[in-house]
Amino acid sequence: MLSPKRTKYRRYHRGRMKGKAMRGNKLTYGDFALQSLEPGWLTSRQIEAGRRVLTRYVRRTGKLWIRIFPDKPITMRPADTRMGKGKGAPEFWVAVVKPGTMIYEITGVTEPIARSAMRITAYKMPVKTQFVAR
Repeated sequence: MLSPKRTKYRRYHRGRMKGKAMRGNKLTYGDFALQSLEPGWLTSRQIEAGRRVLTRYVRRTGKLWIRIFPDKPITMRPADTRMGKGKGAPEFWVAVVKPGTMIYEITGVTEPIARSAMRITAYKMPVKTQFVAR
């Protein structure tokens, strides 16, 4: 699972996901990509699940780039805990994804293979996505 080695602060505010992606919204490395169409959080588990699907489907022939990184800790309180006593402990890491963000890029495979691999990967994502070709 992806997570930062160290962060400046242990806990962060949840924030708002408004607006479109101004960075990371171009096809940079590969020939085909999976692009987000709505805002959301992608957990490190979801990113890893998508990566596994892509590498299995293309049988490790192409090259894959993961364009997002989960650098935001999400805290949770234990169950059956009363209000107060501070913020909870970090439970998992998420990547904040805005509309237009490229999630995965792939090269070295044909378009039909890339399209079907990205379609299967899109089922694992909690946001709506689209296939993008160069």
